[in-house]
Amino acid sequence: MPLFKHQHISPKGEFGIWNIAESKSFFLDRLNMTDKELDRYKTLKGKVQVEWLASRYLLHFMSGRETRGRLYKDEFGKPYLENSTHQISMSHSKDMAAVIASPIVCGIDIQYIVEKIERIAPKFMNGAEFESLDQDQILHMHIYWGAKECLYKSYGRRKLEFKEHILIDPFTLQAEEGSFTGIVKKDNFFARYQIHFKRYNEYVLVYSTQMENDV
Repeated sequence: MPLFKHQHISPKGEFGIWNIAESKSFFLDRLNMTDKELDRYKTLKGKVQVEWLASRYLLHFMSGRETRGRLYKDEFGKPYLENSTHQISMSHSKDMAAVIASPIVCGIDIQYIVEKIERIAPKFMNGAEFESLDQDQILHMHIYWGAKECLYKSYGRRKLEFKEHILIDPFTLQAEEGSFTGIVKKDNFFARYQIHFKRYNEYVLVYSTQMENDV
């Protein structure tokens, strides 16, 4: 069973990473998916299918339930788990899947590190964020991207511009793991988030939790 990482986080919650070595049939036999899930699964292509399945299986595995809780989406497409008060977020990238669950609003993103992020960085990073980039710019850019993905998922209402509405407090990349903060600000909505990252070989994991006293 290739559970790569399972860790409890402060103040509350947990995340997991699954290193995918199984076939699609392994997950299909164990998930007992709803018709809507099956319809969504059939629209996916190639390796994304097994990564998508693995993220759902990891969520079930982390829940500790014998019978899988149904996974639904709200009116904005944000996933939630049947009969659970926990917030959840899922991600997958090139044979890895990641899930976070917490009573606090949260988000997670895992990315395989690639050079081409340099080409798209101007689409999601602002000037101050660019100025903070240090020697390992590729990793730094991936962390900014992952952080903004996490906050987008936490907000969960779509129509959020990464460059305009999701602002990361610039930070220096001094190690392959660390933490920093960021905000989502749009119209009359404002929330601040604690963000953590850790590099695992060719991957970087980023996760966030909403900080208290924000609405």
